[in-house]
Amino acid sequence: MARTDNDTWEITESVGATALGVAAARAAETESDDPLISDPFARVFLDTVGDGVWNWYSAPELPAEVVEAEPELPLRQQGLVDYFASRTKFFDTFFLEAADAGIRQAVILAAGLDSRAWRLPWPDGTTVYELDQPRVLEFKASTLAGHGAQPTCERVGVAVDLRQDWPTALQQAGFDASAPSAWSVEGLLMYLPAAAQDLLFTRIQELTAAGSRIGVEALAPNFADPEAVAQRRERMERVQALMAKADPQREVPRSDKLWYFEDREDVGDWLRRHGWHVTVTPTEELLAGYGRAPAQDLEQAAPWNLFVSAVRAS
Repeated sequence: MARTDNDTWEITESVGATALGVAAARAAETESDDPLISDPFARVFLDTVGDGVWNWYSAPELPAEVVEAEPELPLRQQGLVDYFASRTKFFDTFFLEAADAGIRQAVILAAGLDSRAWRLPWPDGTTVYELDQPRVLEFKASTLAGHGAQPTCERVGVAVDLRQDWPTALQQAGFDASAPSAWSVEGLLMYLPAAAQDLLFTRIQELTAAGSRIGVEALAPNFADPEAVAQRRERMERVQALMAKADPQREVPRSDKLWYFEDREDVGDWLRRHGWHVTVTPTEELLAGYGRAPAQDLEQAAPWNLFVSAVRAS
């Protein structure tokens, strides 16, 4: 599904399907022998929608002829599971540390199928605002309610497109811009044009009080580099062609077709310029800290993104 300025999607379409793909990675990690995270709801979402391209991470073994032609592919798949598990752990820890510091407002932008409002031990009095498209939030809330799951906080769904006037919708839902808050920007920036990214952080700046915190999955420095883009595209097209011959019923996810490959300002630099104390952790360092370092001889097994955490000064 090609992107347009005001596109929308069901949970099994376009950007919605990528949320299912990440849920599949979280399910695979949760069900592994030595899980870094625990997300019991990821499998619930997958079972509800059935089979699809999103099951790439948890599907049966790859056809032998595909592995023979692309021997690094199984390691790359595991590398992405490790990446998404580490990313989840980073943001889980970010929110719990913010709560320990006394912050009682959390804002999850592009919440997707993230289930932190249901699975994290939020302190009493915490409100978690989840922002995403209406169909995505409805699917998540209704699916979990149907399985008897209850939020562990005051969870407020804010059904809004982040390209529209979401600050007004957030404040109308009860958010207090005068009190400290904690924000996550996870799995989002690649789906926004550069100008929309700038606007996103400008709006966050206008809604945050001193002491507020933000966690960001910032894009790799080479994200829009034409050579890097071409290499990734060539590799994925090669895998698609092999899979089409070996197992025509099995789709290969191509979320990169939904991304905006545009040069944009470094997130850490933007936040520093606007009065935030910033810490930046490269993906390789984050994964190593969680015991999930990729194989040394495997080039770019995981995205070279940067994990940013920041506290707003007075």
